[in-house]
Amino acid sequence: MTTENAYKKPYRWAVLMAYFGVAAMCQMLWLNLAPLVSFIQTKYAVSEGAASSLLLSFPLLYVLLSIHSGTMIDRKGYRYVIILGSVISAIFACVRIFDGNFYMLVIGQTGIAIGQPYIINGISKLVSDWFDKEEVATATGIGTAGMLIGMALGMGLTPALNESMGFQQTMIVFAVLSIVLTLIFVVFGKENNAVKHQAVSISAIGEIKALLQNKNLVVLITVCFFALGVFNGLTSWMEPIFKPNGVNAEQAGLVGAFLIAGGIVGSLIIPTLSDKLKVRKPFLAICCLAALLIIYPLCTMASLNMLYVLGGILGFFFLPGYALLMAMCEEMAGVEKAGAATGLLMMAGNAGAVVVIGVMPFINGEGPFWTNSIYLMLALMVVSLLLVVVPLKESFKKEAVN
Repeated sequence: MTTENAYKKPYRWAVLMAYFGVAAMCQMLWLNLAPLVSFIQTKYAVSEGAASSLLLSFPLLYVLLSIHSGTMIDRKGYRYVIILGSVISAIFACVRIFDGNFYMLVIGQTGIAIGQPYIINGISKLVSDWFDKEEVATATGIGTAGMLIGMALGMGLTPALNESMGFQQTMIVFAVLSIVLTLIFVVFGKENNAVKHQAVSISAIGEIKALLQNKNLVVLITVCFFALGVFNGLTSWMEPIFKPNGVNAEQAGLVGAFLIAGGIVGSLIIPTLSDKLKVRKPFLAICCLAALLIIYPLCTMASLNMLYVLGGILGFFFLPGYALLMAMCEEMAGVEKAGAATGLLMMAGNAGAVVVIGVMPFINGEGPFWTNSIYLMLALMVVSLLLVVVPLKESFKKEAVN
């Protein structure tokens, strides 16, 4: 074992689990208002559009801030930037406690949305700093599982707390939790001093231009645009898509819960297999193929039990693609530019989410069925699969393994 690996071994999991906490925090703070949209409409006497804007601000601000956060990570270091994002999120989580005015809630959510890309985009740099090449996808998958657990807690825990404690007390619980998780990362989220990295000397614009000259990375970014667009479109409009099949809102929410649960398990297993076999591309192709095969029956079936099963299977195979995309992004860009590359990747993914979410309700026609939207998602997954299979090159360089 080298000196560097000896240093890494005992502490790397503490760093990763500290990141796991703040990654879960930012997703939880984002989605804990999702099941309360109707409640917020009634409480503040605002329209559905105004209430929904509390959620839609997140992908929009991610698109605007993703590249800045990524290049900042390459220059300042991921510890500094992740702490910055976590502190911003925790402060604005506290702002939401003052619930007497809807605009305080808007300010709170906007601030949390600003902090999110500075947390999420740090994962690639952190993993490459602390973990060996054969563990990159595994560690990224664990970080991704933290995000998914945060989503599940945000959507699942909030209604129960709101019912039993009231809205302000619920916001206090999440604010305290965000402060605690931020402090844990401040204490444990160290950078690996045994690994010396060369400082990025070119400008942010120059760094982005250099990355976009990598054709393989551009293909990966395009896949991310389509695939994350499909995932966000499906989850955002799941209730109206399922409604013509006799599925109510509560049942649709359970399908979403099975999807996320499957994604948590899959994000712990599939990236680990990718590391063990030292290949990325076949597993990313499987993720795309699974979505292509499952989306249509999931969106058209009336059997609840089968919907739960299909939701779990889709999550298991599709959501680990997120970790694989980030692992491949770091491998293609290199450690020194991993922050900016991840920023580009996530900007594309969130831009895809904004576009697909916005387009889907406008292409369905007059009837209650969302058939055109289903076909749109299938078409995007066909393109994603073809891009992965044909032009995308394998990113795991076996010759680099010691």
